[in-house]
Amino acid sequence: MRLRPVTLTEARRFVAEHHRHNQPPQGWLFGVGLANGTDELQGVAIAGRPLARMLQDGQTVEITRVCTIGTKNANSMMYGAVCRAAAALGYSKAITYTLQSESGASLKASGFVPVQAIKGDRHWGREGRLRHDITLWGERILPLEDRIRWERVL
Repeated sequence: MRLRPVTLTEARRFVAEHHRHNQPPQGWLFGVGLANGTDELQGVAIAGRPLARMLQDGQTVEITRVCTIGTKNANSMMYGAVCRAAAALGYSKAITYTLQSESGASLKASGFVPVQAIKGDRHWGREGRLRHDITLWGERILPLEDRIRWERVL
């Protein structure tokens, strides 16, 4: 396995085809791919600016998706690569989220620590700014399950 550059189009396509519960994200700062010996993608990681407005300090990068086809140690390898790249670009902190039911083993192995539990029944809409949490086909955009925010100082 080796790291390789990945385009936004490649990363979004890979997430759409292989992610268990999320759609491809809209935002993009940079991404990293993980390939086998034939350069076929085995996983992707996508970094963007934090979705939470209060975390958008210009020094924090959010890892919005990590998606693999199950290759051993692929998640940890990509989390580490994104953090190294973010540090090289001058970011001081990386954040990401997992579902409550996920172990976070690859995040722990990559130096992340859990910092906050977030209720899964939240929605993006606010008074005077309605947002839709379902697609045109009735699928939920956000899972209802509680989440955990993880952070790593770079």
